[in-house]
Amino acid sequence: MDKTESLYLDGRWVSPLATHQPEQTTLVCASTEESLGAVSLAGPTDVDAAVRAARGACDAPDGWAHWEPQQRGDVLDRLADALQRRSEDIASAVSSQNGMPIAVSRQIESGLTGAIVRYYAELARTTPTEETRPHLVAGTTTVRKEPVGVVAAIPPSNFPQSLAATKYAPALAAGCTVIIKPSPSTLLDAFHLMDAAAEAGLPPGVLNLLPASADTAAYLVGHPGIDAVAFTGSTTVGRRIAEICAPLLRPLALELGGKSAAIVLDDADLDLATMGEQLFQATLLNNGQTCFLSTRILAPRSRYDQVVGVFADLASSLRIGHALEADTQVGPVVSQAQRDRVESCIDQAKADGARLVAGGGRPPGLDKGWFVEPTVFADVDNRSRLAQEEIFGPVLCITPYDDEDEAVRIANDSPYGLAGTVWSANPDRAHTIARRMRTGSVGINGYLPDPGAPFGGVKHSGIGRELGPQAMAWYQEPKSIFH
Repeated sequence: MDKTESLYLDGRWVSPLATHQPEQTTLVCASTEESLGAVSLAGPTDVDAAVRAARGACDAPDGWAHWEPQQRGDVLDRLADALQRRSEDIASAVSSQNGMPIAVSRQIESGLTGAIVRYYAELARTTPTEETRPHLVAGTTTVRKEPVGVVAAIPPSNFPQSLAATKYAPALAAGCTVIIKPSPSTLLDAFHLMDAAAEAGLPPGVLNLLPASADTAAYLVGHPGIDAVAFTGSTTVGRRIAEICAPLLRPLALELGGKSAAIVLDDADLDLATMGEQLFQATLLNNGQTCFLSTRILAPRSRYDQVVGVFADLASSLRIGHALEADTQVGPVVSQAQRDRVESCIDQAKADGARLVAGGGRPPGLDKGWFVEPTVFADVDNRSRLAQEEIFGPVLCITPYDDEDEAVRIANDSPYGLAGTVWSANPDRAHTIARRMRTGSVGINGYLPDPGAPFGGVKHSGIGRELGPQAMAWYQEPKSIFH
């Protein structure tokens, strides 16, 4: 699929403007290394056009910001319907590009995305935008919630549709207009999203698509016509975005990296027959390309050998294959560069003295595609690179602890604080440990984010929260009227 009309601006597909020679990116199938097509990328002039379109659609007297919330909710419901009609095309596009097993893509990139959009459709209808209360001195005060304006939304490649929805759905529900700048590695699914937006009847300029390189994305983030920025990705890029936004006093939400801990308590059920799916989803989902995964396993010394054996058996039992095959559990990582990074981390872990108990290489029989075996290291020092750096691949490390206090100390001894899990047969005990973990979210005997609850991190894992009512509130500014 070659796409020269790759920008969706002001309600129509257009080519990058002729004031510059359009740069192109080639999309590659992560499972086969075959070309999926070439896409033309935007330049600064296109950013200017996108901002004009979004600004006009927001600020006009009959613009999106002035629509009744009920109307906005109805349009979002139609968008969810249109996305559902394209669910298989979206899932296939995502899995082809980033290696996500198709079963996961159908569940999250198709199913969860629609659920997020519907959630904010209903929230738009049911959340009051104005409240009048007694003035503390004299008279009354009306507090209004008004849309922040034009939003630059920058989702990553690992969950390109669902993580785009965590930005545009609450922003649109709040009355903002949005410019989506997707990852250059995952663009094909974005075209289905914009076709769905057109079918749903979103007015021109309300939702815009701007495929672009990193330099053009930086220009978008710093553009004077942007009112807020929402980004999901690496901590390194998040810092760069923060540097651009800081002197502009521009609001930004950053959902960044993680190196989350799984605290396995001494009473945990580790029977793979009953807990295998939960352990897999919490530690190796999407080939390890998931920010919230509990990739640091903290095991009690009293059961250390058993915990090591369980995770070694889990990793060795998973079916590795082409991302579009229905029974694939682990597909390839998104790119050759990412596989090189994962393999470098594996080599460094071996050099640092960690004990390899599963995987560590490339799966036999898969000569094409960017595959890495699910890999488990034991006896890992929590100060090592393996335990401190986000790898973003199917690599787990196991570290022993003596008591609960030490387990919590090790879990919190990380520059990140995005997620975590606690594994125990005693829910009260698990909740007590969860409350002590310095992280944005914790799962008990599994990890399943709730679209109706805030999600985000502390420390180097980000600023702000996505999902839940808090996300829509972030895209609104309160205005007090005294009378």
